[in-house]
Amino acid sequence: MTDFNRGAQNDPVGHDGHRAGGSTEPHKPVKRWTSAVARPRRLRATESLRRLTRETRLSVDQLVYPLFVAPGDGHARPIDAMPGQFVHSVDQVGGEARRVADLGIPAVLLFGRTESKDPQGREASSPTGEVQRAVAAIKDTVPELTVVTDVCLCAYTDHGHCGIVVQGAINNDRSVARIVDVALSHADAGADLVAPSDMLDGRVGASRTARDTAGHVNVGILAYAAKYASAFYGPFREAADSAPEFGDRRSYQLDPSNGREAIREVELDVAEGADIVMVKPALLNLDVVARVRETVTVPVAAYSVSGEYAAIKAAAARGWIDERMAALEAFTSIVRAGAQIVVTYYAPDIAVWLQEDKAQA
Repeated sequence: MTDFNRGAQNDPVGHDGHRAGGSTEPHKPVKRWTSAVARPRRLRATESLRRLTRETRLSVDQLVYPLFVAPGDGHARPIDAMPGQFVHSVDQVGGEARRVADLGIPAVLLFGRTESKDPQGREASSPTGEVQRAVAAIKDTVPELTVVTDVCLCAYTDHGHCGIVVQGAINNDRSVARIVDVALSHADAGADLVAPSDMLDGRVGASRTARDTAGHVNVGILAYAAKYASAFYGPFREAADSAPEFGDRRSYQLDPSNGREAIREVELDVAEGADIVMVKPALLNLDVVARVRETVTVPVAAYSVSGEYAAIKAAAARGWIDERMAALEAFTSIVRAGAQIVVTYYAPDIAVWLQEDKAQA
């Protein structure tokens, strides 16, 4: 074994501080060995070492797959702005749910469309609405699959806003009453989790109280707690036919410039009874995901939105990036930031890719 003090043993120093043998030269302390260069690359040298020391682990258990349902029968219509995604009729959605479950994905998030729009969005709470029927169809086909339902009015109102418009503005409390009605109808249909996405004040507490009173104490709330007003929702609005007919949604969705406000919204939703809180969009707000994770003890979800999905798809179609690598990198970054649950249109692809990687390991 190398002894880095051997110089002291070979040239002993007397009690008077001078070298033995009569030398009057002062003793110079022996230098301890130190590494001149830190070498963290050692742990990146091989694939097995990288796997062994990997900090962020990916699993199919973290995935939620969004599904769109619309009136009609026997169709799965492609969404032009979201290649690889479809709007399903209710009679087809059970089969799609089975495919998702067979890949190991534990949950789907349902969005509905309608041909019957009005200022109140009445069809959103209809017991015979597309989402309500889709919940029942999925539970009949794959009862073990967790069904989450998006709770909002934008796809059902003739003005495309997420609430009731009074004199050109969203009336918060009247809108919350309608959101509660929609959430109750989803719970009645058999949803496991309802996900209010409107970003109106007080809707989580009102929904929790109403469902508990109605006997749905075990139906959880996945709250869109920090949902930003974003340009990256464009492809989704084609899929859900939910673009606003006038103005925008900046009076109720979060200003992208604000981080502390997002934390306040999250804390309010938890205090009102949210079981899970979600940040949306995910990739544009990884800093917010991380801050939310440090703030709350409930599970944290993040939604990688349609524009983020479409951007990867478009770049990959042009050969500018590797789609698989880019999608997995995006998923990794969201989980690394602190999300335990990731809503992504890439969920089926990621499930397959993770299986392939496991088989090759």
